[in-house]
Amino acid sequence: MSKQARIIAIAVVALVSVGYTIAAVVVSLIEGSTRTSVLTLVTFAAFYTPHFLNVRAALRNTRPRFFPLVLAVQVLATYLPELLLHNGWSAGTAPLLAGPLLLLVDLRWSVPVVVAMAGWQGWQVYGYSHDIGSTGYYMLTVLITGGMIYGLVRLVQVTTELEAARADLAEAAVLKERLRISRDLHDGLGRSLTAIALKGDLASRLLDRDPAAARTEVGELVQVAREAAQDVRQVARGYREMTLAGEINRAVALLESSGVTCQVNLAAAALPKGSEEALAWAVREGVTNVLRHSAATLCTISTSVRDGAARLELVNDGAHATGARGGGLSGLDERAAQAGGAVQAAATESGGFRLAVEVPA
Repeated sequence: MSKQARIIAIAVVALVSVGYTIAAVVVSLIEGSTRTSVLTLVTFAAFYTPHFLNVRAALRNTRPRFFPLVLAVQVLATYLPELLLHNGWSAGTAPLLAGPLLLLVDLRWSVPVVVAMAGWQGWQVYGYSHDIGSTGYYMLTVLITGGMIYGLVRLVQVTTELEAARADLAEAAVLKERLRISRDLHDGLGRSLTAIALKGDLASRLLDRDPAAARTEVGELVQVAREAAQDVRQVARGYREMTLAGEINRAVALLESSGVTCQVNLAAAALPKGSEEALAWAVREGVTNVLRHSAATLCTISTSVRDGAARLELVNDGAHATGARGGGLSGLDERAAQAGGAVQAAATESGGFRLAVEVPA
């Protein structure tokens, strides 16, 4: 689209630019002396070379090389020939000069200059015609032509900027989707893979002394693997519906099967979907960390609602030494922030670890 707009703008500016002066040039070449014809051609080149350099640079949303010298040359080529040719040269070039002035000079300064140019053109025409109609026509020509060139070039500039912004937005959307998939895979599969590893280890230890219990663990391992496969499909589709109650039930079953006593104390409250999903993700991440990074024997999960905020606390009694926040807690920070909440994670005085998430209720 920007390429088409650029071509149209160049074509219109070129046609208007040539049309304004071609008659005067042809008359000078046919009826004028050799000296006048040479001066006309030199003046023609002196005006149009900087004119198209200025317009081309403006189409690229920049200024020409050697600015403002190039613009000064165009100004001289607009008005100086009046002293040499005396053929009303500026009547055709002044309207064209107005466009680059508006494009390349700050509008606070260029607009008054263009208005003054229109006034000068009107005064000049009235001086030899004494015709109000012709005076008004040439004054309006400067204003309208300058505004037309300015509008055409600004249209190209805005179109180019919009296409660049669209490309940036598309790239940002791709990056956002990659981050979502990465975060969902980390948060969603982390717990499942940890559970598979734990149940696999437990089943191998039970295989000789308690085959029935080992078969039970293997069966649960298969079920967890199926849930993990379902999680992957949901991540790929971008659709994951989680409930706090369902995630807590799975967390309790996983913790107790791993030998961790679990105590649950939940407040009876209906939460907004975004807040409930944020707390559900917090339970999943917290339980994964308990299984991976602690030697806990007791884990408590509790929720409370107070002053328009719902708070989830997940506390275990056997935290290992921790360093910087990992990717899971960083992802949890993002989810809580999207729901309008915040995350707190710190060791307790008794050697445990507390994960607290607060979201709007």
